[in-house]
Amino acid sequence: MGITPEKETSSNKGVRKLWDNAREQFRYVPLLGWLFAALISVLVEQIAGNLFAQLLGISKVPVLFGFILALSQPALIPNAIAYVLVIYILPVLIVAKLIANIANRLSAWLMGYPIVLSAIIHIGLLYATLQIWSSISDYRVLLLKLTLIAIIVTLSLNVVNGYMGEFSCSHPGFMAVGAYVASVLTVLFFVNGSAFGAAILPKVLAPYMFPIILVIAGLITAASALLVAIPSFRTRGDYLAIISLAFMFIVKSTVENLEIIGGARGFTGQPDLATLPVVFIWTIASVWIINNFVRSTVGKALNAVRDGELAAEAMTVDTRKTKMTAFLFAAFWAGVAGGLFAHVLRYVNPGTFGVQKLAEVLAMVYFGGLNSVVGSVVGAISLTILGEALRPLEIFKWIIIPIILILVMIYRPTGMIAFTDLDMKKLLKPKQKPETGEV
Repeated sequence: MGITPEKETSSNKGVRKLWDNAREQFRYVPLLGWLFAALISVLVEQIAGNLFAQLLGISKVPVLFGFILALSQPALIPNAIAYVLVIYILPVLIVAKLIANIANRLSAWLMGYPIVLSAIIHIGLLYATLQIWSSISDYRVLLLKLTLIAIIVTLSLNVVNGYMGEFSCSHPGFMAVGAYVASVLTVLFFVNGSAFGAAILPKVLAPYMFPIILVIAGLITAASALLVAIPSFRTRGDYLAIISLAFMFIVKSTVENLEIIGGARGFTGQPDLATLPVVFIWTIASVWIINNFVRSTVGKALNAVRDGELAAEAMTVDTRKTKMTAFLFAAFWAGVAGGLFAHVLRYVNPGTFGVQKLAEVLAMVYFGGLNSVVGSVVGAISLTILGEALRPLEIFKWIIIPIILILVMIYRPTGMIAFTDLDMKKLLKPKQKPETGEV
């Protein structure tokens, strides 16, 4: 028997009411509460994950929230759903609801101190959650590191393609410069018997020198960006896209023909310096610095240039200097990301920094949202995890992901979360109930 329009409408109203009630139950849980609940969830998995997985007929803990397991073994889809529900979703919802009042009081108390204290506590809870979650397997550690690096790259490209309103294709080239510069320096200084002979410095100094090496790699990458910026910003239109694409191919071809750094075979031997804490700290630093940059006077000038360059010039904005500053700033962070990427894999190959890498980064920027720090983070995380989750489908994943992107471009042309900067005070403050003013 068919469903009448009246019954369908009633059913839709029922679902909407159920959803609204669920949202109301958790509306006043602050970020601190959600982070603590997530920490409890991963602790539950650490303690009981293997046992519960075996009870469900799963050989081991699913490495990626059951996605890979469900796609590789469709018969285990109900088992994977049950695992995620019991280990992740229920603990998070129950704990978040139970501690909402305590978390609000603590958030309110922390707001009485400099905001940096509250930020450190929130970041500490986030890192503890990620550390415990990734400790289940080396695959999770690698995936988490690559996701964090993707956030840095996406944020830096959004400065140019989003906030400045230009279209740059040079980021894979910038990553390659940063990756090779950082790799050469760490191998030269701290690795014996590799491409450059005996190490110049004792290896014990490597973890302390690595941040300096990443900064040097970023600065050299920014200097190389002048090869794109100087000719591009003397003109208007699509010249930046053309010149930046040429730069990417020039860098790739140059590295392929430099035998001293492995040529087309790639360069290996990098010391294990890009640990999870190191990558996490650099990612947090990039989010904070880039967010402050786009909210600064230069960031506002970038928006003015994007909306109307002639009007910005009429309002005394030095458009060429503003665009140069933003472009070099973005190149610096792409170089840092490249250096981290090379030391996470401990191998770097020129083929990695080609058209496919460009497509990945552009997809993250436009999927997440233009002119949005939050959108860049969401885009990088979403597409990195989606790409891994669909890996069992092999070639079909490159059909599904483009279809998703096409749908986003049709229904959300500016991305999922566009024009949204990161407001730390709003993010960290307690959730007050409007009718009583209580927390």
